[in-house]
Formats: sequence, C-alpha cells, structure tokens
Amino acid sequence: MTDAYASKYKRLRFDYPAPRVLRISMANGKMNSADSVMHAELGAIWRDVDADPEVSAAIITGTGANFSAGGDFEMVAGIIDDFETRARNWKEARDIVYNVINCSKPVISAIRGPAVGAGLVCGLLADVSIASRTARIIDGHTRLGVAAGDHAAIVWPLLCGLAKAKYYLLLCDPLSGEEAEKIGLISLAVEDSELDAKAVEIATRLAGGAQSAIRWTKYSLNNWLRQAGPTFDASLALEFLGFTGPEAKEGLASFREKRSPSFPPFSPL
Repeated sequence: MTDAYASKYKRLRFDYPAPRVLRISMANGKMNSADSVMHAELGAIWRDVDADPEVSAAIITGTGANFSAGGDFEMVAGIIDDFETRARNWKEARDIVYNVINCSKPVISAIRGPAVGAGLVCGLLADVSIASRTARIIDGHTRLGVAAGDHAAIVWPLLCGLAKAKYYLLLCDPLSGEEAEKIGLISLAVEDSELDAKAVEIATRLAGGAQSAIRWTKYSLNNWLRQAGPTFDASLALEFLGFTGPEAKEGLASFREKRSPSFPPFSPL
C-alpha cells in the first residue's frame, strides 16, 4: 500500500498486484457497505488514479467474500432526515459516476458476493467488468422506496437493453454473475477461484498496452455514456427527491426490521 493513498483514504485499501496496476479494495468490516466516508472516497479516488503517473490501470474490488452490500443504514437515514447530508450525498453520487467515466485510465472490476449501491456503480461502470458466477448483483433502489438513480439509467439500458433494464430496475430482482454475463450487463463471468487472477491478467494487459490508444478509445466509447448524462442527472434528482418522501422512510424501516415493506397504495403522481 502506498503512503500517498493510505494517508488519504480510510475505507479503501491499496496494493499493486502487477506493475503499474493499482488494486483498490473496498473495506469497512460491514460487508463493505458504503457509509458516508466510503461514499465520498468512491467519488474522489478516480481523480487521483487519473492524475497518478505511476498507474496505467486500476482494479476495483471488495475485501473478503463481498464486493459491497449497498448503502449503510445510518447514511441512508441521514439522507432522509437532513438537507445538508442529502445535498452532499447527491454531489458525491454524481461524482462517482462521472469520475469513473472521465478517468483516463482503464478500470477493471472484480465482483464477488453481493454487489449493491455505490460499489455496484463502480463495478458496472468499469471498462471491463468481471464477476464470479455466483456473485449477487442487485439494484435495490425501488425496494428502498426511491428511483433507480445513482448509475442505472445511464448504463443499464446500454449494456443489457431497455426491456431487461426495466425488468431488473423496477422489480429489484437479483442477478447472478452468470446471468449478468448472459444478458450483457458485465463483460465476463468466471469461477470465484479465478476472479482475482483474471482481473489482474486483464489489467496487466491493459497497463502494458499502447497507453494513448487505449485511453483515447475509452474516451471515445464513453461518449455513449456522456450522451446519456441528462437522463442520469434526472434520475439522480428524482432519487434524492424520493428520499424526502414516505416511501423511503418505510423502505429503510423495513430493512432495519427485516420485513417486507408496506408502501402507500396511492400516489399523487
């Protein structure tokens, strides 16, 4: 772990599994759920990777048996209850998406176990996304009672088509890594025992390739995502509007109480 990264980040761990390859591991002891500290760090890290002359490719993964289990309940409660917290998290959520897209270095994700929330944002926006066949990918926004905002609208329809995107984003059904590969949501699905080595292999190939050619190709391809920027901005605004309403309060309460939610049957919309 380099001192420069270690001194700045509290919820991310760093190592170099290969020359010029930086591996970023989410770590907080709670199934790598994103608390307020990690949420901010997942937005900031990509600018540092972009500016680091010693890094040519980055891997994003989770420590232990989990990628990331979604938003920490205390952070979600703060978003619901406090305007300043809500505004700060809106900006951080926007930064996570746009900073991954605009990072010039290729990003590879290695996903195992549950992948939800801010961690999933990085996992699916990675340039090459690799998951264990048994990984559990879930966009849980509507189950929480808010719109699917933090990355889904910008990338799911492009990856797996609008019909599949609507199915999984409206219903919050889980996807295994194997299923995610079949519908095109991720690049590759591999056996869990092969996941880390495969991520390092691909990152090493990218780090050893023609850097301007690779980075300019990424930049060009990501214009598909930049074109969807207004759609993403609207979805994120609607997600955070939802945090002010009764559905988010009931969704959070149901998670904490480990029961099915009982959302209001009618809406004025």
